[in-house]
Amino acid sequence: MIKRPFHALLLCILLLLAPASHVQGKDSAACGKSFLWKVKSPTATAYILGSIHVMKPESYPLNTKIETAFEKSGVLAVEADINNITQKDMAELIAKAFYSGDDSLDRHISKATCDLVIKESLDLGIDPGILLKQRPWFIASSIEIFSLMRMGFDPAYGIDEHFLMEAAGKKKIVEIESVDFQLSLMTGFSDSEQEALLYYTIKNINKIQKTADALVDAWNTGDTKTIEALIFQDSGNDPEMALVNDKLITERNRAMALKIEDMLKTRESYFIVIGAGHLVGDRGVIELLREKRYAVVQM
Repeated sequence: MIKRPFHALLLCILLLLAPASHVQGKDSAACGKSFLWKVKSPTATAYILGSIHVMKPESYPLNTKIETAFEKSGVLAVEADINNITQKDMAELIAKAFYSGDDSLDRHISKATCDLVIKESLDLGIDPGILLKQRPWFIASSIEIFSLMRMGFDPAYGIDEHFLMEAAGKKKIVEIESVDFQLSLMTGFSDSEQEALLYYTIKNINKIQKTADALVDAWNTGDTKTIEALIFQDSGNDPEMALVNDKLITERNRAMALKIEDMLKTRESYFIVIGAGHLVGDRGVIELLREKRYAVVQM
C-alpha cells in the first residue's frame, strides 16, 4: 500500500480531476443549510456531499448534519477508493504521467505555455526540469496541489480522505468511478486539450486566495449559485477547454447520476462524496436526479 505523505498527495491529485472548492472550511457545526443533499427512493436513501478536497485541521468538526448523515449510512461511496491503491497502480500512474526517454513537455505544447510552466515552477521553488518531464494534465494537478500546500492546505484533511478513514473497517466502501477510469480519462485527452487544461490552471492559480473567503462562506451555507460561479469562472472561450470541461464534468455528471440511480434501486443507505462542482448547475448531478423525479432535499 502507498503510505503518507505520497498517499495523501496522490489522493488529492486524482480527486482534483473533479472540480471542488479547494479552500479552508470553518467550524460549520452551526445550523443552516450545508453542501449536503438527501435523496430518497421507495427502498433506499442516499446522502450526497459535495467534497472539498484540501482542508486544514481547524476545518473540523464538520457540520453535525454531515456527520450524522454519515453515521446513519451503511455504505460510503466515493469517486475512487485511494486507500486501496497498490504499488502496481502507482507504477501505472507514473508511466502515464511522465514522458519516457528523451521525450519532454516542450515537444507537445506551445512555447508560450511551456514558458508559463517554467515561471510557475520557479515561483513554487520546483526544479523546472522535473515538470518538463511530466505530461500537461499531471503538471496542472501538481501545480495546483503544491500551490495550495504552500498556503497551508493539506489533502490529508480533505473531505474524501476524512470519510474514507472514518469508514475503514466499519462500513462498506464502493467506488462510483475508479483510479483506472480517472487515469484513462486524463491520458485520453489530446495534447491540445491537455495544454488548454494546463494553461487555464496556471492562469487561475492566483485567484484561489482572492476567492477563498467567498468559497468558504458559500460551502458552509450551501450556496450553490456562488459555488458554481466561483468554480467555473474564467474557463475562457477556448474550444479545446470546452471539450475538456465536457469530458471532465458534464459527461461524468451523467454517469455519476446513473450510478446513484442504481444505488437508489437497492435497499441500502448511502453516503456519497463527490466533487462539489459535480453537484451544481443545470447539468449537475442534483438537477439530473430531480429531472428523474427523485425527491431531493438540501440539508
